[in-house]
Amino acid sequence: MNTKNIYVKDIRAGDRVSDIFLVTEKNMAISLKGNPYLNLKLRDMTGEVDGRVWDRATEMNSIFQAGDIIRIQSQAVSFRNVVQLSISKITVADDPAINPADYLPSSASDISEMFESLMGIISTIGNPHLKALLDLIFNDEEIAYSFQKAPAAKGFHHAYIGGLLEHTLSVTQLLDLVADHYQQANRDLIITGGILHDIGKIHELSFKGSMNYTDEGRLIGHIVMAVELVDAKIAEIEDFPKQLALELRHILLSHHGTLEFGSPKRPKTVEALIVNFIDDLDAKMNAFGEFISNSGNESDWTPYHRLLERFIYKGQGPEDS
Repeated sequence: MNTKNIYVKDIRAGDRVSDIFLVTEKNMAISLKGNPYLNLKLRDMTGEVDGRVWDRATEMNSIFQAGDIIRIQSQAVSFRNVVQLSISKITVADDPAINPADYLPSSASDISEMFESLMGIISTIGNPHLKALLDLIFNDEEIAYSFQKAPAAKGFHHAYIGGLLEHTLSVTQLLDLVADHYQQANRDLIITGGILHDIGKIHELSFKGSMNYTDEGRLIGHIVMAVELVDAKIAEIEDFPKQLALELRHILLSHHGTLEFGSPKRPKTVEALIVNFIDDLDAKMNAFGEFISNSGNESDWTPYHRLLERFIYKGQGPEDS
């Protein structure tokens, strides 16, 4: 029987937790007293929780691997105002009916509806070469499937099944509004750049077990992989303008803004600048929202966000304003 009794979002300090979780990370560490302990990150579709094995850590370490589904017996405790599980027993849950994808978080929006909306935006592209490129890419069944399922990141933003599609649709919808405001920008080019800016993530991130980077993702990265994919598809389109291809590739290469954040080039065209800022805005809005929603109700402030390097103020509810 693999029915879950409690989900991560519902765990509170003091709970006895005996249930099934996906192991997303696992490593051995040494305590201040010099004793080995096992440090885990456990996930189901509602979120992620830290786990610690203090007793028989070396023995339990040999039982399972990262990416396995395990059944645990544990006690939920509060450490520095964050709930974690103190685990006393672990067994591998080997029921063939268990699907690891069921233990990964998923977009709250309907994936089919989001994909249909994105295809609707593509239908408005007037430039025949850019329209042909997008049609060629998304008529590829393997690309279309992966694009709808992939996360947009491992942990920072849209880190769930369908996250890449959700992020891309949001970025593209925002770009459509911005293009109407800044009419000196090439609307078809920024829409195409927005749709394709993260296309390399279908190969950068694995999402069929635990969400993690592929070897190709770690060694090459999604920016270069996006350019490679787009170049390969452009090569199949007769008389695709070289200047148009150059400016599209520049959008992909510069969308992270600076070398510090992984961009080989800084934005040097109006279209690249717009895509960079809208991508960054949407990613940070999602990161803020997810962190706020997962931080509990104990304070008007979230815990410190290591990547954003700040505490986030949640604000007052409507009844308090």
